[in-house]
Amino acid sequence: MKELSFMHIIVIYLVIINVVTFFMYGIDKWKSKRSKWRIREAALLGLAVLGGSVGAWLGMKVWHHKTMHRKFIYGVPATIIIQLAISGYLIVKGIL
Repeated sequence: MKELSFMHIIVIYLVIINVVTFFMYGIDKWKSKRSKWRIREAALLGLAVLGGSVGAWLGMKVWHHKTMHRKFIYGVPATIIIQLAISGYLIVKGIL
């Protein structure tokens, strides 16, 4: 079996964290409509910071969730920009 490169592992991680984040936003929206126990905002934002920012943004758009909260409206896109800048820097430096 062929070994996975560091870059492949990062891509797999990012796909998984973004899919999980996307569905966490959907689950929280579902729970909010049914007055059930909710997922903490810190957990939702934490998933975005851990690499799931695109999934968080898509979750906000698809599920129409957290679209009125300032920390999400500005925080999630800012996280995407910061993560892209860090990725670009690491690519230019040859680390990724």
